[in-house]
Amino acid sequence: MSKPFTVLAFDFGTGSIGVAYGQSLTGSARELEPLRAKDGQPDWSRVQRLVDEWQPRLLLVGLPLNMDGSESDIGARARKFGQRLHGRLGLPVEYADERLSTHAAKEEARERGHRGHYASDPVDSIAARIFLEDWLRQYSGQ
Repeated sequence: MSKPFTVLAFDFGTGSIGVAYGQSLTGSARELEPLRAKDGQPDWSRVQRLVDEWQPRLLLVGLPLNMDGSESDIGARARKFGQRLHGRLGLPVEYADERLSTHAAKEEARERGHRGHYASDPVDSIAARIFLEDWLRQYSGQ
């Protein structure tokens, strides 16, 4: 059995980047405050503070693929964001298929009473938690 580890997941967006924290022991994850971004660039000092606080062993970036599995334009930007994370933080980065996580996040947010103002009240961290939980389930199943 492998040693338990922690993960920070990022749902990349140009204006907001969702963040979730999870750990492999229980396979559970929780949403964290999303990062504001300017054209996909977060405040890197906030990213560093998240890493310092949560001490992840791995960073997971959601890869928004098209339904046919091909990479979208935003997918290429998400991959570049992952490369920047690795370059700045020195931690391993993996990518998770996040198809339909935003749809599921919006549905969950509506159930919680979200009014549909996604620009002012983003659901990116819910999406990050959803694909992180999926990734942790797949990881533990190996």
